[in-house]
Amino acid sequence: MPPVATWKHAWITGASSGIGAEIAVGLAEAGTSVSASARSGEKLEALHKRNSGVSALPLDVTDPAAAREAVQAAEAAHGPIDLAILNAGIWQPSDPDAFDGDAAARSMEVNYLGVTHALAALLPGMKARGHGHIAVVASVAGYRGLPKGAYYAPTKSALICLCEALRPELEAQGIKLQVINPGFVKTPMTSVNTFPMPFLMEVEDAVSAIMRGLTSSKFEIAFPWQLVALLKLLRILPYGLYFWLMRRISPKV
Repeated sequence: MPPVATWKHAWITGASSGIGAEIAVGLAEAGTSVSASARSGEKLEALHKRNSGVSALPLDVTDPAAAREAVQAAEAAHGPIDLAILNAGIWQPSDPDAFDGDAAARSMEVNYLGVTHALAALLPGMKARGHGHIAVVASVAGYRGLPKGAYYAPTKSALICLCEALRPELEAQGIKLQVINPGFVKTPMTSVNTFPMPFLMEVEDAVSAIMRGLTSSKFEIAFPWQLVALLKLLRILPYGLYFWLMRRISPKV
């Protein structure tokens, strides 16, 4: 991990494994007090054992009252949160033979509403202080609808749109908002995938890219560049050509 800016207190959701866990430990090693949230208290305690600068703060992000209580508890213990990385999310591939409405609803509840609950808890304090830094983890899957992504991709598209809408408003109040759009990263979340994952990255490389982005002024932190470029090209294709390509990729489309 490259050198990081001096954040005194960071709150990370979805910190029990993968990208969230590695960012938590990396920030703690750099001297930041980290409040790490996830549903699994055991995994958070394991992070604390790796580095005592990471404090376990179990949380179900789908509960708005619990999100408010988590922010209050974190700030009571470590002072104002000056960096929040909202990373909690779930992935379930959609089945072209059986659409699952419950899976779609659960994905939206965790991936999108989980972020909005965290924002509602964070923003009053940051606005009152006149500064803060928030990074929302979306995905390159949010650029356009892709096969197997009927549950997941709409939630990430919604997050990108949310951040685009909020960025100018928050910037005027001294709050830096960024969106993080990773491609495929080798984590427990992607380990269930049975389809090819182009440009698959190691988690350490993804974390390095994120940390470089957080210390920059850019709005979007997106990687790897090859996949980002390909999917941004797909985003501007007319529907006829786009759907023809998708049918070539997946025989069931």
